[in-house]
Amino acid sequence: MMKSAQTGFPPPVSPEKLALAQQAFREFHARCFWFMRPDAQLSEADVPYVCQRLRADGGRRGFFLAAKLCQ
Repeated sequence: MMKSAQTGFPPPVSPEKLALAQQAFREFHARCFWFMRPDAQLSEADVPYVCQRLRADGGRRGFFLAAKLCQ
């Protein structure tokens, strides 16, 4: 995850990426997010964590989804 040079915070997440993160969360819930509520609503701040979990436990498809999310 790259931080903005000016603010020290990650750049804002587009609505499309947030929707993709929510979709990936639902699709990979049993595999990557089993310890979280299945109806959890993700925020922009959750996207880097979704990427991390997809890379770690999402298999090949999860790894490629994480790459899309974290561009």
